[in-house]
Amino acid sequence: MTLTATPSASATAWQPRFEHYVALGDSYTSGPLIPLPKPTPPLGCARSTTNYPTVLAVQTRADTFHDVSCGGATTGHMTEPQHTPLGTNSPQLESLRPDTDLVTLGIGGNDEGVFGDIIGTCPKLRDENPSGSPCREHFTEAGTDTLAEAVARTGSRVAAVLEEITARSPHATVLVVGYPRIVPGPETGVTCPDVLPFADGDLAWADEIEMALNDALRTAAEHHGASFVDMYPASYGHDACAGLQAWIQGKDTNPLVAMSYHPNAAGMYGIATEIRRTLDAMS
Repeated sequence: MTLTATPSASATAWQPRFEHYVALGDSYTSGPLIPLPKPTPPLGCARSTTNYPTVLAVQTRADTFHDVSCGGATTGHMTEPQHTPLGTNSPQLESLRPDTDLVTLGIGGNDEGVFGDIIGTCPKLRDENPSGSPCREHFTEAGTDTLAEAVARTGSRVAAVLEEITARSPHATVLVVGYPRIVPGPETGVTCPDVLPFADGDLAWADEIEMALNDALRTAAEHHGASFVDMYPASYGHDACAGLQAWIQGKDTNPLVAMSYHPNAAGMYGIATEIRRTLDAMS
């Protein structure tokens, strides 16, 4: 009689769900200043040991995990090196392999400087018209919202990145991760100038720009066989004005919490949870 060994229930439970997971993205993926920093080079990418890719890698029992996200990354840095003050990050797509079976992509906010323009310009203009929209007016030329146009162009670049991911890792599950809410929903009427020093109307406009960016990411994902992780519903009530419930740091950088206008540890856990729910729904 031949005896065939069968794995125990505990052994089966701990088999890797994914063999090779690669995380691509910008600072909303890398998690600058969220304790503790990863020692992986280049240090200028400011990757955190508690960013959402690292949390997700544990939750999904990934056998091999590569986090190549980098603060300040654009879609161009998927195929080109990114130079930081503390070293150069190789083109992020170089980490993909034919056997890569999970990819998360969080990118687009830095393209054409959209996020940087908003947080770098809007607070300076608030005093001109605290209840109005001076920042929106600043970025409107001949009746055209220049940042809205930039966001619309970002979608095609993300689509090109997704095509390259499919070519390099044809069997991978690919998820495009949307950006969580930074400002309160306009319908709430909530403002917090000490935390988000935007004019009242510019809070609503910033929300429109972020939603437009997420819509562009969703469209790119749907047209290229990827899944979109919509962070807007889950992050409702967790914007930068939400106090202890906030997933986003306000205007003041806290070196023990997070960089200004970026997710904190709670936000990263929230993003990882939504990605895991998306994966569970697909299985």
